[in-house]
Amino acid sequence: MKREYIRVSPKWRNGHPRKDCVFVITDPNAHGMRGMDIAQVLTFFSFRLRGVYYPCAIVRWFNRVGDAPDDDTGMWMVKSSSTGDHAFAVIHVDTIFRSAHLIPVYGTDPLPSVIKPHHVLEIFTLFYVNKYADHHAFEIAC
Repeated sequence: MKREYIRVSPKWRNGHPRKDCVFVITDPNAHGMRGMDIAQVLTFFSFRLRGVYYPCAIVRWFNRVGDAPDDDTGMWMVKSSSTGDHAFAVIHVDTIFRSAHLIPVYGTDPLPSVIKPHHVLEIFTLFYVNKYADHHAFEIAC
């Protein structure tokens, strides 16, 4: 992969907000999802301190559910972090590995028609990490 865009916009294409999800490297010695966590990027910013440039992101964490992928789907599951000190963080952009695609875990009832794609990360609390999005995601989320 040569380049990938991680987007955060208050009005994506003059519409609703867009805040992409990402794989964040949290343990460089572990393989795949065991060394990464999922986060939603809320904003990017940078600063200089003593002449050193620090590109950063504020993220909202998702917590892994279990120690292995789901038996039925083969996909890892994550849930929204509860509010509190550990739900949000400032990270260096170098720890962002790539974008992540989350699929909500739906119930048995149909969704109301007022729910749109930009509502999903706020309404649902449990998600699958889609390893079938592309071959890179498949290799990561094993």
